[in-house]
Amino acid sequence: MSCRAVLSIGGNQGDALALLRSVAEAAAADGILRAASSVYATPPWGGVEQDDFLNAVLIVEHPGSPADVLEWGFECERAAGRTRDVRWGPRTLDVDVIAANVDGSPVASDDPTLTLPHPRAVDRAFVLVPWLEAEPGATLAGSPLRDLLGALDPADVSAVRRLEDSLSPDGWAG
Repeated sequence: MSCRAVLSIGGNQGDALALLRSVAEAAAADGILRAASSVYATPPWGGVEQDDFLNAVLIVEHPGSPADVLEWGFECERAAGRTRDVRWGPRTLDVDVIAANVDGSPVASDDPTLTLPHPRAVDRAFVLVPWLEAEPGATLAGSPLRDLLGALDPADVSAVRRLEDSLSPDGWAG
């Protein structure tokens, strides 16, 4: 089995850039990293007052299932001291599996632990903008990312600001 997955990573507590880098470095060390976006600053989503987030997207190729990829992401979150206190609240690190293909076929799942594709990804410019950068020809639920971005409020899309920082201290960004 081979699982190709799109991961949205983000955080707004502690050294958010270092925590995002830790996920990219773990994926590279595990030999699963295939591509990474730049780092983006984004306003919080979900109505909880808090600082802006840093976000990025990683494309990984994992030897296990989508659930294994999710568990890998949870391990990264635990290493970053992630707690789940307030839905959509501040956090050190969030690793979400947005979409996955197993052996080349898209995975659809309504499992509450891992719903695929991610049910709110089509509404989130902070996911779609970096994903489009990392994988320009990508589609989500059969729609090109460019089309999904075009359907969003232009103010939401322009609020996703690309930073000069990369996910690697040596400047590698995918």
